[in-house]
Amino acid sequence: MRIEIICTGDEVLSGKTVNTNFSHISRRLLEEGLPVTWETTVGDDRPTLIEAFRLASQRADAVIVNGGLGPTKDDLSQEVAAEAAGVGLVLWPEWLAKIEAFYAERGRAMPPNNRKQAMLPEGADLVDNPVGTACGFQIDIGKARFYFTPGVPREVYKMLEDQLIPRLRQLFGVKQVNYLKRFHSFGMGESRVDNVLSGVEDLAPAGAVKLGFQAHYPQLETKLAVQAPTLEQAKAIVAPVAEEVRKRLGTVIMAEDDETLEGVILDGLRAIGGDVAVAEVGTFGHVGVRLAAADPNGEVFRRSANTNRRHDLATLLDLASEDEALVENAATAVRVQTGATHGVAVLVDTSGARDPQIEIAIATADHVIRRGSNLVGNAERVRVGAVEMTLDSLRRLLTGQPVTETLDFEKAPK
Repeated sequence: MRIEIICTGDEVLSGKTVNTNFSHISRRLLEEGLPVTWETTVGDDRPTLIEAFRLASQRADAVIVNGGLGPTKDDLSQEVAAEAAGVGLVLWPEWLAKIEAFYAERGRAMPPNNRKQAMLPEGADLVDNPVGTACGFQIDIGKARFYFTPGVPREVYKMLEDQLIPRLRQLFGVKQVNYLKRFHSFGMGESRVDNVLSGVEDLAPAGAVKLGFQAHYPQLETKLAVQAPTLEQAKAIVAPVAEEVRKRLGTVIMAEDDETLEGVILDGLRAIGGDVAVAEVGTFGHVGVRLAAADPNGEVFRRSANTNRRHDLATLLDLASEDEALVENAATAVRVQTGATHGVAVLVDTSGARDPQIEIAIATADHVIRRGSNLVGNAERVRVGAVEMTLDSLRRLLTGQPVTETLDFEKAPK
């Protein structure tokens, strides 16, 4: 089983566009037991694309080509695929009708150059794209089966799940079900988590569970991958390992699988009939942004007062002063002004003039909890960490966990 991914486009090759498509496709294929052997990035250049396709057709069994299916002159994938396969291009009337309907629904006439998107190599099979006008297709070139996909992330991600993974599993005879259990944590570095979880895979049959990590500060994703004949068997194999991970990592686990930190917070507030308002200095409003995005109907999140200066926050909340009690006063004021059950305030100062760099307070009707921190890193790292720490502090309060627990990313107290 040898799989190659070819990503096309001058913007990707030059680095102007970060190639997130490759990382997503490669990760998902690995999770499905379909590891990628090669990755090639090619610009919008016909001779180079021809060479890349022919090389891949000689060394790979399956090739995913991402990009180059648009309507413009520099979208060359269909033409180059046809040349590499030694066939011509033919019109797919059904796909042309779909593109015309796409524009008609929006009250617009289809530009003539979109007809190009319905031209496919002769003998190709359609790979449906239900969320865009770029027609995916499958064709054999040399000894490899090629799958062509558009470069728009939401389109290729949908096609990957619905079309490519099933086709690749069938091509390579992959019968096993792949299951991935994920834990999202904040507060423990990757090396320490690796050490803490040493030997945890031994709770499953030898070699059945693979432990892995993906760090994307401020969060760390801990992954348990397993293959089994059925999903139920896979979950049963991983269950004792997952339980031990929960036990060893404890309070730093914020969410599991597809859950998010902000989603866990909102669910916790809903469970007690609560809601929340936020006051922020130096976070660029990102605490409120994350809560608002997770609560589009405004059921739990009330509002965020956001500034970059302490003085302006005091003015916004009609506070008498910006003294050392500002963070507690701001949390209380934003709660009272909105009528929320919980008021959260965070003040970030990366100038070095104040200590700690981060001040967090959570106010309820009964009490106010304050948490100070001096995070390690530059201004951007401190800001990002402050947002995560603020949200995590609220999660901890709602779940009865210690709010002021020292984390790996903090400078040790003197």
